Amino acid sequence: MLLVARSERGICAISLGDDAAVMLQQLQNQFKAATLIQAEVQLQQELAYLQTLVDEPDREMNLPLDIQGTAFQQQVWTLLREIPLGQTMSYTDIAVRLGMPNGARAVAQACASNLLAIAIPCHRVLRQSGSLAGYRWGLERKKILLERERRQASQHRQA
Repeated sequence: MLLVARSERGICAISLGDDAAVMLQQLQNQFKAATLIQAEVQLQQELAYLQTLVDEPDREMNLPLDIQGTAFQQQVWTLLREIPLGQTMSYTDIAVRLGMPNGARAVAQACASNLLAIAIPCHRVLRQSGSLAGYRWGLERKKILLERERRQASQHRQA
């Protein structure tokens, strides 16, 4: 299940989950000053497009995003969006690329703060060993997303 929130500037949250009521409460907790309203036609179209991205991750993300975070989080999230479909990086690799060789924990915290599932692909970040590590929306979802992306990338290489 997907839950999407939009500000005047663009999509500001994309959540994955199993319980709509819990997801809605988490959204309200995250954006305490926001007034929640039912989706209008534009947001419903964006939601449908995002669902397509989950199912077909090789599509390009071309929706307006309202990415809110610290300067460091923004740096991490920008780098995450550069990781090619079907590939992964470790928290340490990202920290090194950002000039912080001992910053793996800070990178992990930035990933955990990401509110834009799929759009900012924090699911593409693994432990240095290559094993799955924390994912805000659950390790099983992370595994499924990575498997889909690897299949799509493999299909593109064969074509």
